[in-house]
Amino acid sequence: MNLSYNWLKKYVSFDASPEELDKLLTDCGLEVEKIERVQSVKGGLEGIVIGEVLTCEKHPNADTLSITTVNIGNDTILPIVCGAPNVAAGQKVPVALVGTTLYDGDESFKIKKSKIRGEVSEGMICAEDELGLGTMHDGIMVLDSTAVVGAKAKDYFNIEDDYRLEIGLTPNRSDATSHIGSARDLVAVLNQMNGNKDKKLILPDVSSFKVDNMNLDIEVIVEDTQACPRYSGLTLSNIEVKESPEWLKNALKTIDIRPINNIVDITNFVMYETGQPLHAFDADAVKGNKVIVKKLAKGTKFVTLDEVERELTENDLMICNAEEGMCIGGVFGGLRSGITENTKRMFLESAYFEATGIRKTSKHHGLKTDASFRYERGADPNITLFALKRAALLIKELAGAEISSEIKDVYPTKIKPWQISIAYANVWRLIGKEIPTDTIKSILTDLEISIVEETETGLKLEIPTFKVDVTREADIIEEILRIYGYNNIDFSESVHSALSYGKKPDNEKLQNLISDYLSNNGFAETMNNSLSKASYYENNSDFDAAQSVAMLNPLSSDLNVLRQSLIYGGLEAVLYNINRKQADLKLYEFGKTYRFVHPEAEKVEKRYAEEKHLALFMTGKKLPESWDNQAKLVDFYDLKLAVQHILKKLQFNLLALTVDTDINNYYSEGLRYMLNNKPLVELGEINPKILKSFGIKQAVFYADFNWQSIFKTVKQHDVLYQEVPKFPVVRRDLALVIDKNVKFDAIEQLAYKTEKRILKAVNLFDIFESEALGEGKRSYAVSLFLQNPEKTLNDKQIDKMMNRFIEVFEQELGAIIRR
Repeated sequence: MNLSYNWLKKYVSFDASPEELDKLLTDCGLEVEKIERVQSVKGGLEGIVIGEVLTCEKHPNADTLSITTVNIGNDTILPIVCGAPNVAAGQKVPVALVGTTLYDGDESFKIKKSKIRGEVSEGMICAEDELGLGTMHDGIMVLDSTAVVGAKAKDYFNIEDDYRLEIGLTPNRSDATSHIGSARDLVAVLNQMNGNKDKKLILPDVSSFKVDNMNLDIEVIVEDTQACPRYSGLTLSNIEVKESPEWLKNALKTIDIRPINNIVDITNFVMYETGQPLHAFDADAVKGNKVIVKKLAKGTKFVTLDEVERELTENDLMICNAEEGMCIGGVFGGLRSGITENTKRMFLESAYFEATGIRKTSKHHGLKTDASFRYERGADPNITLFALKRAALLIKELAGAEISSEIKDVYPTKIKPWQISIAYANVWRLIGKEIPTDTIKSILTDLEISIVEETETGLKLEIPTFKVDVTREADIIEEILRIYGYNNIDFSESVHSALSYGKKPDNEKLQNLISDYLSNNGFAETMNNSLSKASYYENNSDFDAAQSVAMLNPLSSDLNVLRQSLIYGGLEAVLYNINRKQADLKLYEFGKTYRFVHPEAEKVEKRYAEEKHLALFMTGKKLPESWDNQAKLVDFYDLKLAVQHILKKLQFNLLALTVDTDINNYYSEGLRYMLNNKPLVELGEINPKILKSFGIKQAVFYADFNWQSIFKTVKQHDVLYQEVPKFPVVRRDLALVIDKNVKFDAIEQLAYKTEKRILKAVNLFDIFESEALGEGKRSYAVSLFLQNPEKTLNDKQIDKMMNRFIEVFEQELGAIIRR
């Protein structure tokens, strides 16, 4: 949600800068995720002053240009070449000085001192479109004769400078979905910080509200009072629908809302001011002069404001006239009942809808609106009249309207504030600090939580209806703590510990071991959402969509199932970084995957499979660009090396592992390491088709460790040290002509099987292919490293072993030894 810095100042007086306000709001639970400077005109007309044209003569070398001299104040006269046909001596004009940047949409250009057709020009006399003040470009902008020469243009045109604060609002904070709600928290924070009660919440005055006439009576009938506990409305007539004034348009633009017309803009303004959604109907569309709140039959067709025909469910609450639906209540308006430029009479709605029903409707139809955002979290049932009066007064002021009916307020069962008792001892225990009781009471009253009864041990409180999330003593304590300040809680310097025995190997210690290793070797840890898209697993040969664990009430279609794999969340993270010019990536993630495997099981926990995995992602260049290394891209072998190092770190004997190339289809090529026919890790290059579906244009390599299997298999080994061997290592090389389908792993495994004690290492140092070798053949150049820990090997022993290797390679692999 977006807040305006200037807008907040209307409801609470403060001197804090935007950066200081960021800290104050974040510390009280309204986390500011982004601050952005916003100007009502891009660039804020910086560098533009009011000038007076002193002289204007035709350019000697151009028929369409004029040479002017312009007084810009402080006895400064500038020569300016101008191409506008309407420039003349005596005019007051806006002048862009040398060095000023002018904007044209996303493009910009800088004013420079130049020569135009041989004449010096030291500035630019501007048209309104060049300043961003309009669209006219027929000539320069001629100002009123009273304009002061040398004055800044931003002051003359009242250019507003504001800041947009983007708040990461948590779902429980429905009371903070408005400027007034956020200002209420700010009042409490400032009073707590200053140690006094100087700050007060300043609310708009609606005491001047009165009915002008009774010329337009529209009856309100609520048939479903459970879905709509309160419905308020009134009518206005003699409306002039037109463009909003600048102050209103600027206020909405600051919070990234597009101005439409004065009526719609007022409803949006009041919603962001108070947190109460409003809806305006053209009264001529209210057939039968009746507004009926009810649910229509399942399958009823309804065309919404976006011109999409939607099929209603039996749960969708509709705002209807005597004949048909006009609006999906609390979610989205209808195409034929909204305000248009021809509207002269209107019905204004201010209602309280039940949160669950709005959420279900919003999710079913895929409609996320500002109204549903607030209703889903729980609106305040007792603010409907205040918001209605506030909007009506603004419509009178800005559209010349008359209030033409009494407020119709259908509220059969009043929702009253509720009471909660708190004990000081519980407050101190949960917070971990003994906060003075006067401070506790001050914070609560600043938050408009009334003290009904006070004793030596605690308080009985009355909770206002806008605090829908405050229902328990613990909730009250949280309110106290966030205003008092988490950073004001002291931590004890003493450490209490106890010895305990844990099973080995320790899962957490093992994970930290590998995390430290990866982080120390250039990998960055990611933590992706366990919720994912169901569409990733549909029509996917690697996954069974029926095994996706679906959310009963998903936040969105992008977060409607639990992930079956870490690959898709990882690719989202890769894409996110690439889009931000971070293309050289090494990422890892420890996370769980979930599958619905036994739907017939009686016990719920038996129906699901939950596994922990470790994922590695590598893409881009192997090393940062530098003068002393070439920009080499990572490849499969870089990933394989990282995987092997992890397995060695976990004390697996690589020679005991088997290799399988029958892997998932999301790899274009790769392999799987197995132990006792159980997969430990699979790795490879991700299929380009999958990368294309994500919009990733560079190769990505991925390894998936089944951490659960690894943990069950890994053994606790003591680290042993041995003396450096006294006797030398002997190297012998062989060139083997062999079938292309024979992998180096087969050569390595066979070599170790042939000689277990003396053979220390096998290395592939060259691969050669040529037609001269024969069809389907290639040559492997292999090094064998031999060492006897007890004595020096002589030539006779070495030759005997090498002959045995040659014989085995020829018999088992069909190799031909190149001499």
